[in-house]
Amino acid sequence: MTKQQILANILSVGIVPVVRTATAEAAIRSIEALFEGGITTAEITMTVPGAIKALEQIAAKFGDKITLGAGTVLDPETCRICMLSGAEFFVTPALNLKTIEMAKRYSKVILPGALTPTEVSTAWDAGADIVKVFPCGNMGGPKYIKALKGPFPQIEMAPTGGVNLETTADFLKAGACSVAVGGELIDAATIKSGNYEVFTERAKQYIEVVRKARAEMAAAK
Repeated sequence: MTKQQILANILSVGIVPVVRTATAEAAIRSIEALFEGGITTAEITMTVPGAIKALEQIAAKFGDKITLGAGTVLDPETCRICMLSGAEFFVTPALNLKTIEMAKRYSKVILPGALTPTEVSTAWDAGADIVKVFPCGNMGGPKYIKALKGPFPQIEMAPTGGVNLETTADFLKAGACSVAVGGELIDAATIKSGNYEVFTERAKQYIEVVRKARAEMAAAK
């Protein structure tokens, strides 16, 4: 998959599920359930025990059908290992310029974490494809994205934190190019119960929210 295709898929779906589970098996089953519901992007965080194994298995099973990412990537070494395991994009919780450099070297997509205007601008100047604004919910949610987009209309932003079915449309209308959803989409209680079909239904709901929000935005232009 080319860098342009990876980025286009993330932007097209508009949702990046943050899969942070207690086991690699749960991560794999969660992504399979999301795929059934129509979400073809997913980010497996490096906090998942056996995360590399999960990346390899998802990459082997789905190939280009899923745009697979690695999350909570703290350094360039981890970025490279994830790349070799099948990850196509990389998400960091904080701004690490060397990790951005690693992703760019191999023409992969990088979403570095940033919060302040200075960090957001620095991340973009360093080559971020999308800046992950984290933790966005703690800073006012959609209002914070709108505030950042004022001076930085050219910067693509994806909020993490405070994103749920009720706020997704507001984030998109505030200027976010996509949203990252964690526990509101993939939660431990549902995994424990084994009802993975719940994630399939949630996936369909999120896709519909994105579709509707984008249609309203297009009509308003």
